[in-house]
Amino acid sequence: MSDQVHRGARVGIVVRTKNRPWFLQRTLRDVAAQQFTDWEICIVNDGGDSAPVDHAVSELPAEVRVRVRVHHNPQPTGRSAAANQGMRDLATEFAVLHDDDDLWHPAFLDRAVGHLDAHAEDIGVMVRTEIVYEAADGDDFVEVGRAPFWPQLAEITYADLLQVNRAVPISYLYRRALHDEIGFYREDLHAVEDWEFNLRTALRHHIGFIEGEPLAYWMQRRGVDGELGNSMFALAAEHDHYDRLVRDEALRAHVIAHGPGLALYLTRFIQDEIARQLDERRSLGQHLASAVRDWRRGRRTR
Repeated sequence: MSDQVHRGARVGIVVRTKNRPWFLQRTLRDVAAQQFTDWEICIVNDGGDSAPVDHAVSELPAEVRVRVRVHHNPQPTGRSAAANQGMRDLATEFAVLHDDDDLWHPAFLDRAVGHLDAHAEDIGVMVRTEIVYEAADGDDFVEVGRAPFWPQLAEITYADLLQVNRAVPISYLYRRALHDEIGFYREDLHAVEDWEFNLRTALRHHIGFIEGEPLAYWMQRRGVDGELGNSMFALAAEHDHYDRLVRDEALRAHVIAHGPGLALYLTRFIQDEIARQLDERRSLGQHLASAVRDWRRGRRTR
């Protein structure tokens, strides 16, 4: 299947998957429905059963199937390593991680590639994204609700990314050469690897943003665990752990380079400021309660 794959596309799409054939089939249909057609797919089956993956690819039309290649890992390597395996296999101008459970608007690639063609200064581009909630319906999943993801977002800044990631992989197309400059996803991070990569990117480059209607859909399944779960929920503890790890590494690197003065000052200042604001709120509540009591006493004496 992989020895006759078409090469030379402008966009390389890396799909990480493991034992989720229903989602993989949906993802392949999603990519095939894109208005922009100059793409190729690299599927990394990270330790899952190979037969359902090969079957999903074999069912594609011939003109689509020749643009898909598959890597079967006999043992799981992890989210970041699987992403890097796919990215290293690409020789395309642009790259994007399309996790096997997320979806695109049909115009995503067309709009994103068009933006990067028109803005040579942008290393990549993120699009407005919508959260789509889905629930099991027999052997399938169906949509049960939607919510905007960062609806006030108008641009991508390093300052905002320091607080929290402003994008998910499905919403971000970037120039493949970026990996040659700043490296790949950190394989010691088993969550938040995309956030850490975005921080390294935004420190050196501008990332564009396409406003307007959502062009990417972040699919979420509350209460679904195991291999069918969404990483936001199934890996919640890992997200928190690795978020803290990345921040602690950065803080220690800053202190080694510049000394502990600013870190010591800010940690105490923030603690004292929070305590002061809580005291003000309590005091305000006490004043209001006292005023209400005085008003009631005044009414009774009239």
